[in-house]
Amino acid sequence: MKCIAVLTSGGDAPGMNAAVRAVVRTGIYHGLKVLGIIQGYQGLIENKFQQMEASSVADIIHRGGTRLLTARSEEFKTPEGRKKALENLRANGVDGLIVIGGDGSFAGASRLAEMGMPVIGIPGTIDNDIPCTEATIGFDTAVNTVVDAINKIRDTATSHQRVWLVEVMGRHSGHIALEAGLAGGAETVLVPEVPFTLQDIVKKVKKGRQRGKLHNIIIVAEGVGSALDISKKLEETAGLETKVTILGHIQRGGTPTAFDRVLASRMGAEAVKLLLQGKTNRMVGLINRKIENFDIDYALAQRKELDLEMYRLAGILSI
Repeated sequence: MKCIAVLTSGGDAPGMNAAVRAVVRTGIYHGLKVLGIIQGYQGLIENKFQQMEASSVADIIHRGGTRLLTARSEEFKTPEGRKKALENLRANGVDGLIVIGGDGSFAGASRLAEMGMPVIGIPGTIDNDIPCTEATIGFDTAVNTVVDAINKIRDTATSHQRVWLVEVMGRHSGHIALEAGLAGGAETVLVPEVPFTLQDIVKKVKKGRQRGKLHNIIIVAEGVGSALDISKKLEETAGLETKVTILGHIQRGGTPTAFDRVLASRMGAEAVKLLLQGKTNRMVGLINRKIENFDIDYALAQRKELDLEMYRLAGILSI
């Protein structure tokens, strides 16, 4: 192992830069040549390689986004695209690749591993929907971004005595909605994993009003449906006055929290060590505060379940 490469793929997540920094500097510490691939798998196909020095990753640990940029690549999903990507890796003398991203990025990493390229995955996604890790890079920052928004929304919701729906990211998982809802003291949290009815929401709102509550904050994971549609139905069926805030991509940006910076640094360093040990098709993950590693295909075959005990706790504390 003389030369390794690193790329970021899929949706960006706060802390990706910290992971890239850790990969580059750990690689250099161990005497490796480190290449950065610009624009993810698409850049890999287009041969966008850049040699990385220790100074290349200076002053980025606190920055959101990704210094290496990212892009979707339909071409990489084809056998021809992957063949071109592998040829470029070989032509640039790459002996091992580190991929930072979510499940789609990991699927691509697994295909390259099948073709003979040693690959290690680092889970970077705000959704926290990757199995075999308690936290993904960017999740903690996204949750704190949502909590900050809830704090501000509550002020005006109380002033106007309104029901306020806050739509957060989470197309297939409710992890952001649940943790932000619990931390932000939301009255209701709607997630794809738990069925709900409009009657349940109305009942809770009215119960709160009866005991003098001046506002109701409802967190809606986007996988549940549109907060605007739910808001309209609440107004039509129960006569509630509602407002909606859709946080959108604000959740992906911003300065990563200390937790995400430390997690990314630990994962990046471990990924390099795994390549040096001759490992391939593995992902790093946080288990019981320790960095472990798992087979990528095994991880992709699992489903990361929502913590239903935490969900019940959110309900109990919002009575």
